[in-house]
Parts: sequence; structure tokens; C-alpha cells
Amino acid sequence: MTLHIRNARILTLSGGDVPRRGAALGELGVIPAGDVLVADGRITAVGPGLTAPADTTVIEANGRVLLPGFVDCHTHACWAGDRMEEWAMKLRGVPYLEILKKGGGIHATVRAVREATQKQLAANLRDRLALMLREGTTTVEVKSGYGLTTEAELKMLRAIRRAAADWPGTVVPTALLGHAFEGDLDDYTRMVVKEMLPEVVKEFPDIAVDAFCEKEAWSVEACVKLFEKAHKHHPIRVHADQFNPLGMIPEAIRLFARSVDHLEASRKDDLIALAKSPTMGVILPCTGFHTDGRYARAGFFVDQGGAVALATNCNPGSSPVHSMPFAIALAVRHCGLTPAEAIAAATVNAAAVLGLKDRGRIEAGLRADLLLLHHKDERLLAYEVGGNPVEKVICGGGLV
Repeated sequence: MTLHIRNARILTLSGGDVPRRGAALGELGVIPAGDVLVADGRITAVGPGLTAPADTTVIEANGRVLLPGFVDCHTHACWAGDRMEEWAMKLRGVPYLEILKKGGGIHATVRAVREATQKQLAANLRDRLALMLREGTTTVEVKSGYGLTTEAELKMLRAIRRAAADWPGTVVPTALLGHAFEGDLDDYTRMVVKEMLPEVVKEFPDIAVDAFCEKEAWSVEACVKLFEKAHKHHPIRVHADQFNPLGMIPEAIRLFARSVDHLEASRKDDLIALAKSPTMGVILPCTGFHTDGRYARAGFFVDQGGAVALATNCNPGSSPVHSMPFAIALAVRHCGLTPAEAIAAATVNAAAVLGLKDRGRIEAGLRADLLLLHHKDERLLAYEVGGNPVEKVICGGGLV
């Protein structure tokens, strides 16, 4: 399919270093009135007054905003079952870590995932991917982590791969091998490092490896054991400081982690150190909205020169959210980002977290993942809450 998107307000996000840091995060590379040509799944030209072949499909933007497709770089969108009883407990004031101690939280989803077939898990994920695409997510990271055995983790990763094959966007799997644990943590960590990790990477050789560092989950020491084994051949990422600052950020920096995600409880000195390192920070404001009202200090992090990305953390317990526009609205209201910074965090920087250099910007030669909004002012992405601001989605060069 060849496309000519005409007379759009184009947020190119082009120019400058990737990922964007500090003041550069808010530079959207706006072309106030321009065109984009698409052919063979790629952007072929960007600029004002472009001419296209006669048989090209024309999309008249009439001054509305055209921007790169959203990259949701942190989700747990592959799961089975639900967590409604846990939510009822939370509404009565029971803290999440207490629910986790009682066998709820992650463990409830683990039981449901183990009972589900690979086909069922793939079907569940496929439905969620369809919802994400309608609201502009064209690339999504999906983690395992609800298996806790080698067999169940591989089942999840295979289900993610199966669902991805039926979706027009891009799914990036992540092996979340340090999510929860069963029995003694030291024994479980040894099993993961010696048995689970080799089996997973044998089938998924380039996969990123992740862990959740928190009380009642994986300790700093356990995460370091996993990452020291994995980081020589695989990108590593870590959930840290969601509820408690346990000291994982310095270790993540030392091990050249690609990102540290959450950051709601991070200490000021750790945020400064992270900002000055190559490791990116990923904020997940939908989690604060649904769970405990706490949000990462992303504005402070950006002011220190940090590279921040934004994601939904879509999962059944702490963030039952699939909408990147909603994540943008929360990031501006509660995390200290401007609308422009939040847009960059959800596109070019989120792509950088996943190591994807062919998207997140509107430039000739890049993958044609594009969104045409209903709006002529991109700030409405953050201003409005509820509803869907996306009028048209172009994914891999095809009009969805």
C-alpha cells in the first residue's frame, strides 16, 4: 500500500540524540503543515507539498496532528484469570504487599496462567493487543513472569510469540524470570540461573531479561545473581523502587541495565545517579492511579538530564490499563512532564528502551507506524481524559 498523508501538523521527533535527555525531550520537531509519503511499509518522504504517484491512497489531515505510533515499552499483557477479589481487598484498604503475603497478587495470576493452555494465553493477549492498537500502540513489549517454572515461563513466551504473529504491530517479548518466587528465595534464584535461564535463552536467544526488586519479591542480591549471569549476552531491565528503595538502582547502573522501571519510591540521589548514566528510567503512572496514588518524579529526573520513557504497565493487578493516551495524561498531571515530554517519552524514548532504531520518529526510511489524531493541538492528548483521541492508525505502512 502507498499512502499520501496530506496537510498534517507533523510531530517528526527527528533530530538530536536518541534517547532524548533533559531539555531535548520536549523538542517534537514540528512541521506545522506538511505531508508524509508511505510505500512498502516505510516512510519514503516527509515535508511540505509532496507529490505522490496517481494511484496513491490520499489521507487528508486538514491540519490535524500526525505523530509516530506509541511504543508501550513495559507491559505484562499476557495473563489468564482476573484479580477482582484482590481489588475488593484493596478498596477496603489492604496494602498490596500484604495481599502478596497472603498468596494474592502475582501468585493468583501464576495459578491461573499455569492452568491455562498456550492457546488460551495467546487468545487473551491477542484481544488486548487489538485494544491497544485502536488507541495508537503499534509496538508493545510483553513480559513473561507469571509461570515461575521453566515449563510455564516457556509456555508464556511461546504464547506471546504466537499472538504476535497475528498482529500487524510489533511485539517484543521479555523474559521476566525474577518476578516472584516459590519456597526459599536463594534456592529459587539458583534454579532460575542454572536451569530456567539457559532453557529460555536457548529458544529465545536475543531476549531481554528482567526482574522485580521489591520486598516480598526478589532482593537486590537475587537480582544481581541473575543479571550477572545474563547481562553479558542479553539486555537486562529491572523493576525497582515501586514501594521501597532497596538499593537496586546503583547495581542496575553498574551492570549497564537498559532501563530501571517504576521509580515511584526512588531516593533523590539515586535518581540523580540514574539520570547521569546510560540507563533509562521508565515511569508507569497508571500503576499509581490504580494502586496507591504514588508517582515517579519524572520532571526532576528530566531536569537532571535523565532519559525517561513512559509505558502503561498493563497487567491484571496493579495497572489494568491498555491506553497510552491515558498514560500520557497521568504523566503530565502527576509526574511533572510537559505534554511534549510525555509524547517523546511514549515514542522515540520508549523505542530506545526496546533497542528499536527504526521507529518512534517520522523520518524517511523508518517503519511507517503513524497516528492521525482527531485534534489539531497535540496538547489535547494530555488535556483530555477518556475516549480515544486517535482517528487513524497506520501500522507497518497499512491503514488499520
